[in-house]
Amino acid sequence: MSFKVVAGVSARHIHLSRADMDVLFGKGSELTVKKTVGQPGQFAANEQVVLKTEKGEMKLRVLGPLRKETQVEMSFTDGRSLKINPPLRNSGDLKGSLGGLLIGPKGQVEIKEGIIVAARLVHLSPETAAKNGLKDGDMVDIKTFGPRSITMNGCLVRSGSTHADEVHIDTDEANASSVASDDMVEIITK
Repeated sequence: MSFKVVAGVSARHIHLSRADMDVLFGKGSELTVKKTVGQPGQFAANEQVVLKTEKGEMKLRVLGPLRKETQVEMSFTDGRSLKINPPLRNSGDLKGSLGGLLIGPKGQVEIKEGIIVAARLVHLSPETAAKNGLKDGDMVDIKTFGPRSITMNGCLVRSGSTHADEVHIDTDEANASSVASDDMVEIITK
């Protein structure tokens, strides 16, 4: 069985904790919305930080709202440009991941872990998940369309009241399959 869902291409970015936001942007500072993204209540903020590692640095856009833990998401290509090798993980699985120095306009924070390559992910509303016999935690495949069509195996499903139907892939995966944000992809259930 299969069905189609819109793709969202996720470029490198950072999610900040309240404590790290206070240090980087000032006590009690708030994120300001640059543009909304596909998931309800989430947005790309105007705020940016610099991630500095031993071998390089790069700017990261902050995604809101604030989270419990600070998490940097990048592609393997981004990691290579910094000469680091972040682990491939599901979002939120940060134990034992890489750290680095975050530099904001008001201060700096050294994170001991939190830098990952986020695994591709399928967000589904409870209605879409139920209609297609899926639930939170299931695994599916994603098939792209066009001249560079590929099938991405083993994609985690996240479903719940805070999820809208959308596939999240990073820029490496999007470039490999010629997928852009708002393109349709096919979800193949097992």
